[in-house]
Amino acid sequence: MAKKLVIKVTAGADAPERCSQAFTVAAVAVASGVDVSLWLTGESAWFAVPGRAAEFELPHAAPLPDLLDSLLAGGRVTLCTQCAARRYLTEQDVIEGVRIAGAQVFVQEALADDTQALVY
Repeated sequence: MAKKLVIKVTAGADAPERCSQAFTVAAVAVASGVDVSLWLTGESAWFAVPGRAAEFELPHAAPLPDLLDSLLAGGRVTLCTQCAARRYLTEQDVIEGVRIAGAQVFVQEALADDTQALVY
């Protein structure tokens, strides 16, 4: 079993089931003691902004703010540099604890020993 899990979520409100699956898998992995790094890219980039996760709704799914809180508490959450720039988001615009980093860091994390990478 991988000791680290890197999850890239590319979907937001545009594909709510895929988005929710990524956050749910990441949160369950954190709760299971796995070292988790969740990457917000594409439309999921908006969830790095305070209050945006609360706007997300999907019947029969765990509330996105709760999942995000657990990831911030027990894992790492990263906003893609280019995705942030395209949305005019800076470090001052995002939730405390969310870092902004680029593809080099993603590749480094994804290729580390004992790591499994998933893309939603």
